[in-house]
Amino acid sequence: MFSIGEFAGLGRVSVRMLRHYDAIGLLRPAHVDPHSGYRFYSAAQLRLLNRVTALKDLGFSLHQVQTLIDEKIDTAELWGMLRLRRTELAARMAQDTARLAQVDARLRMIESEGHMDTGDVVLKQIPATRCAMLWGTATSYDHPTSITENLTPLYPRLMELMEKHNVAMCAAPIAYYLPAPTEPGDETITVHAAFPIGAAEVPPGAGFEVVTLPEVAEAATALHHGSMSEAFRTGQKIANWIDDNGYRAVEPGFAVEVYLECPPGEFDKWVTELQVPIRTAPEN
Repeated sequence: MFSIGEFAGLGRVSVRMLRHYDAIGLLRPAHVDPHSGYRFYSAAQLRLLNRVTALKDLGFSLHQVQTLIDEKIDTAELWGMLRLRRTELAARMAQDTARLAQVDARLRMIESEGHMDTGDVVLKQIPATRCAMLWGTATSYDHPTSITENLTPLYPRLMELMEKHNVAMCAAPIAYYLPAPTEPGDETITVHAAFPIGAAEVPPGAGFEVVTLPEVAEAATALHHGSMSEAFRTGQKIANWIDDNGYRAVEPGFAVEVYLECPPGEFDKWVTELQVPIRTAPEN
């Protein structure tokens, strides 16, 4: 038998929590000294304590934990629930990490305001580009992980389909985004993954679309070095250049990302060209 303090230490919970579990009937001591009132627990009760703690970590209330304990949830079911919870927590951590990176990038952006160099923005004419394309749907620009999660898998899928039908890419991969609202206030966007294919023949039923991105007479372009999670920094540089040089972004044109260098897993080494269609601003 173990005193309440010893049992709390072995189970990695507080004495206060054990007293609470006793009070609500969730985990009663194996023995209570009738004279001193001291609580004592057995080693076998650690199994029950582990289940209570695991179910609490899954987000269940103590009332729900009591119900599940009374229903004698088996080890396999509890293991499955914990695995699911672990997957959910890992996904949340990934989202929080992405948000933290965004906050850091925004802070660096704010620090550079007022002395941003726009000298490396280049005015270009972009020829019409025939592409093989797949698309998906993302929540909004406010959820960058949604864009990544829905865009990234499209490229290997598209490459596999192209290889199956002997369609070769002839230039760097492209991404672009279009608004796709289904109701007022909806900020859903479609994410498009594309490979330029020139005049390559594509058989019917290839599993991907063939689209021709229109010629752009004038585009403000700049190279973005590093992760696309910080692409807004280069986007702001382009926006400043557009304003400073008397242009406006074309509506309903769309920006294009051209992935020039993309070493797998080394996002800090990526090189991407951002292209924003523009036109001369009318005189006031």
